[in-house]
Amino acid sequence: MKKVLLAGVAAAGLLASGAVAFAADLPSRRVAPVAPVVVPIFTWTGFYVGVNAGYGWNTNSNKGYVDPYTGIVYGTDSSDGGFVGGGQIGYNYQFGQFVAGLEADIQYADLNSSNNNNYVVAPYAGYASAGGNGVEWFGTVRARLGFAVDRALIYVTGGFAYGGGNNGNGTYYNGAFISNSDSTTTGWTVGGGVEYAFTDNLTAKIEGLYVNLGNNGNNSAYVWNNAYSGNNSDDTEFGVVRAGLNYKFNGF
Repeated sequence: MKKVLLAGVAAAGLLASGAVAFAADLPSRRVAPVAPVVVPIFTWTGFYVGVNAGYGWNTNSNKGYVDPYTGIVYGTDSSDGGFVGGGQIGYNYQFGQFVAGLEADIQYADLNSSNNNNYVVAPYAGYASAGGNGVEWFGTVRARLGFAVDRALIYVTGGFAYGGGNNGNGTYYNGAFISNSDSTTTGWTVGGGVEYAFTDNLTAKIEGLYVNLGNNGNNSAYVWNNAYSGNNSDDTEFGVVRAGLNYKFNGF
């Protein structure tokens, strides 16, 4: 009886080991784990270059001259406007939701104004003057500081400004002509804007700037039957609203 039981146990063991070996030879039904898809986080950090175009208008205060007899200041205030356009280059660095950067741009501008004074009665008979005050080009070097909400950036900006153009004054008096002009002036600028990244490399912005390039002026004095003295003072300041398109480089 014992022999029969032992023979049965041995047979069961052989069958079990065979079943395990057979199962090991079957293909596994385990599914390989799917790697998670990592979406890259957008960052404003990097160098960029771009172009822009918009509209500018000057808010110049042009004081033609001071009448020494009456003390009256003659002149004009001008708000002429025109096209502005150019290019920019810059760098942004993002830390958290804040973005700091530096941008430089150079612009063509069609902003000009003029005033004329002519006299045919004493004591200024034979006196004529003409003044031109305008900007034909300008540039800025500005710091930028903004707050980013994913791909949208709201920022303020300000810094150094320079420009030139039709800033000249001419005076004619009984055959004598005196002129004065400044081709380049410097000043400051401040503004702000909104920028949005449509892709990781392409961004668009709308920006407004106030630019002040200081004061240009000359002085003149004549002794011709009656004493005359005068000055011409031009404040070169203007506003700009423009749209821009930037290409941002990766890997910086």
